[in-house]
Amino acid sequence: MKKIYLIMFMLITIPISANVLISPIDAMKQSFGTHATVVKKNILINNEQAKTIQTNAKVKLSSKIFRTFKATKDGKTLGYGVLINNKVRSKNAVVLYLISKESTLLSIEIIAFNEPMEYIPSKKWISQFENIPTDKQLNVGREIPTITGATLSARSITDSSRLAFAFYNEMLKAK
Repeated sequence: MKKIYLIMFMLITIPISANVLISPIDAMKQSFGTHATVVKKNILINNEQAKTIQTNAKVKLSSKIFRTFKATKDGKTLGYGVLINNKVRSKNAVVLYLISKESTLLSIEIIAFNEPMEYIPSKKWISQFENIPTDKQLNVGREIPTITGATLSARSITDSSRLAFAFYNEMLKAK
């Protein structure tokens, strides 16, 4: 009987895993072509780089480790993906910011969303993040409108875009 209670307790208390919507590799291939080679790389930034990125993004870093993806074809760089994991309310959302080699945000892709699915932004709202130069500072309520009933999701994604831009400009952009 104790085993049954233990199993029931475990099933009830184990959190449901993240709602993974698409893998980062698949998102990169959708944006840069199925024949692109996508390489994943974790980049550890130093204190000076962290300070520069925080200042430029006007967002506090939660980690000095960034997961990036680079799409290439025939030895030529097509673009990058910067994966940002950010807390929305009490749970995390993971967003991939797809950036061209010309330093333009092509689009964003929500990779995982742990909050209730009714708080996930619509495709129409997400389309506002297309063809934006990485030197632009996006803010909710100014360049990006809020989402009724999902303001925290909108703020999280927009703040993370500034973080992805600052990281890209500091670490990945050809200087």
